[in-house]
Amino acid sequence: MASLSIPGIEDPDEIGLSAPVCRTVTPGGDVLLLVPGDSAAARAAAHAQDDDVAAVMEITDVAPVSVPHRIRGRAWIAGWLTPVRNEQRAEAAMLLAERHPVGELLGIGEALQPEPAPGMYGRAAWMMLRLEVGEGAVDDLWGAEPVEPDDFAAAVPDPLVAHEAELLQHLHSAHSEEVRGLCALLGDREAVCGPGDPAVPVSLDRFGLRVRFTDADQRSFDARFDFPDPVGDVAELRRAMHRLFEAAGAR
Repeated sequence: MASLSIPGIEDPDEIGLSAPVCRTVTPGGDVLLLVPGDSAAARAAAHAQDDDVAAVMEITDVAPVSVPHRIRGRAWIAGWLTPVRNEQRAEAAMLLAERHPVGELLGIGEALQPEPAPGMYGRAAWMMLRLEVGEGAVDDLWGAEPVEPDDFAAAVPDPLVAHEAELLQHLHSAHSEEVRGLCALLGDREAVCGPGDPAVPVSLDRFGLRVRFTDADQRSFDARFDFPDPVGDVAELRRAMHRLFEAAGAR
């Protein structure tokens, strides 16, 4: 879930907040955004002409399973917003469409036309914007820290990111007993995990699994279970999970 705010908009009819329909990161580290043509972000960028518009994008990461305190983290990216123009529009549209296959339904195809198609109130129905990253910050399950633009540009998606939601839901619905059994690997904390207490997988990446345990007094804590080696795909994940469950069952 992402929102884009434009500081300095004081008109009461302008909330200064836009929700991008889709977004992606270019190889150079800029963020491409597809927003409605009548949104505050589109209007601000269009009216600025050659001037950059300061903007802040906030991304909220919500666990895809039902669990108390579902927000896993937030990230903020501050920078300068400009419309994607001229010959760059086709390249940006194709990058968005490649990473968001339903792009035609979202209006990405419109950006491939020589001129934006007319939309509501005489504006294009959709506009592509580019956010040049100036600074960033992350506050999540692993801690809070700033993110430099070069580090942001160099980062690559986790190989499980496209499958994490369905994998966590599958673990929770089909393997809840095995997930609860991981409590056996917690050493001294094993005593606070009762046999009937909830244990919900809340995050999964190439390095391991995080589970939220809740005791009889409704007190929760997270435990991280690292894989012996980072996994590169779902097949390797299955093997890593089996090894994790086997290790817990052997205790």
